[in-house]
Amino acid sequence: MKVKVISVLEDNYMYLVIEESTRDAVAVDAAVPKRLLEIIRKEDVVLRAILTTHHHWDHARGNEELAELFPGLQVFGADERIGALTHKVTHGQELTFGAIRVRCLFTPCHTSGHMCYFMWEDDSPDAPALFSGDTLFVGGCGQFFEGTAEQMHTNLTQILGTLPKDTKVFCGHECTVRNLKFALKVEPENEMVKEKLAWARGGACAEVHGQDGPCGGAEDAALREGQLQEAQGEAQPPGHAGL
Repeated sequence: MKVKVISVLEDNYMYLVIEESTRDAVAVDAAVPKRLLEIIRKEDVVLRAILTTHHHWDHARGNEELAELFPGLQVFGADERIGALTHKVTHGQELTFGAIRVRCLFTPCHTSGHMCYFMWEDDSPDAPALFSGDTLFVGGCGQFFEGTAEQMHTNLTQILGTLPKDTKVFCGHECTVRNLKFALKVEPENEMVKEKLAWARGGACAEVHGQDGPCGGAEDAALREGQLQEAQGEAQPPGHAGL
């Protein structure tokens, strides 16, 4: 299982997950079709499905265009507001794409229909992957647009917090430094936060996303600048935290 990290818009990530034996691929949060198609052509794969974490435009706006370009394309999600939706999924439901297995994890709060996707391949040495959308970021979580703090606490501790420790997290936005600056303002003596902030400022985006090179890989060179940056001015709660 190969994960291509694709930087789009101001600070979004979308992903292309490739089943290497068949060269079939699944997209996660296909917000910018043109950019996704460039990577599909470069990797020489066939797009079979889209997994959408939630209905917000910066995660789902490419679904309709891609559905027109790829007849029979499957679009999965948990919210009827997701464009071009063909399969509504539920918590704990499992999907299979070749050797890739997916478990749907319902995490309502940022939106009432938010779904995370946990992926792995049986008998593979590779670590499993979590595509957390706007529920879990590095150093923070998404805004509570359609839910409560209690729901988010459950999402983070009882749903996502119980996944294997070696799980790689692929989040929906790059706001690591902003999140950690806010955390340090709340707890200025927290040594763990200080260390993590120094790590993030040092260009750790590549490590976060399991890439060998700079954030987003070589194909995203033109989009790197500013993706892992400090929030300007006084530290505030990272209010954008997903649109």
